[in-house]
Amino acid sequence: MGLEIESNMLNLEIAGISLRNPAILASGFLGISQAIFERIFDEGAGAVVSKSISKYPMEGFRNPTVVVLENKSYINAVGLSNPGHESFYEEVSTNDKVPLIVSLVGSDPSDFEVMTKKFNKSRIIGFEINLSCPHVQKLGMEVGDDPQMVKSIVKAAKSNTTKPVFVKVGIGNTNLIDISQTAINAGADGITAINTIRAMKISIDNFNPILSNKIGGLSGSSIKPIAIRCVYELSKKFSVPIIGCGGVSNWEDALEFMIAGATSFQLGTAMGFDGMSIFNSINSGILKYLKKKGYQSVKELIGRSHKY
Repeated sequence: MGLEIESNMLNLEIAGISLRNPAILASGFLGISQAIFERIFDEGAGAVVSKSISKYPMEGFRNPTVVVLENKSYINAVGLSNPGHESFYEEVSTNDKVPLIVSLVGSDPSDFEVMTKKFNKSRIIGFEINLSCPHVQKLGMEVGDDPQMVKSIVKAAKSNTTKPVFVKVGIGNTNLIDISQTAINAGADGITAINTIRAMKISIDNFNPILSNKIGGLSGSSIKPIAIRCVYELSKKFSVPIIGCGGVSNWEDALEFMIAGATSFQLGTAMGFDGMSIFNSINSGILKYLKKKGYQSVKELIGRSHKY
């Protein structure tokens, strides 16, 4: 990592996990290769979240699966493609370097019971339960909109692992605060907010929706104000750590999330536009800001907006 000097100013803890800095790779980007995880970590990420892993392999949707927008945003409908939990377990079985959080997706509590039990034996630091994918039927958001299912899934995960379990919530049909409360009551150690938001783009030449799935999830700068609002409300309501996600493109965005109440933040779309060096760039910017303002630690900024 390019930031060794005074990097202790970026150290923090989230749900018992010690991180060297708050910048985390979000689920969905370059998330199924141990070699890529190590490259991203070497580029400055504090931790990495895998792509969402299901019990059995998923092929995902056919192309086109991504629309690139001008304002550092994407609409994607990849379809949760992944190799399945058995194959991914083998992929990360040798991991002894990267602070890795495994994202899990499923449609039944038994899926999460099997997967958390399996990965609990590996050298990962925690789990993120994807309850908010906006474009795959009977998974993600459809599950996350069912409070009873959320309760059962979180309890199934928690009962089969000793590692922290975070729940990733989104903008669905159920109130964000209510579904987060359900997850926390069931034992969730923290909340990741937010996931992508249902969106689409239509060609004015052939009149067709561009994505093969027609509807996808909007990510990047376009959703940042919504994500900031969600983090602010969640952190004001709950004492568990909130991980901010949605539109972090630079160090100013990252600080805004933390000041809104996020203990740490995730980014993905920005890496698609600016490459892996975005992690070092953001960490460098935060360090310069801390020294300029006279702060001793990035932890001093968490939730500062709630004082006004």
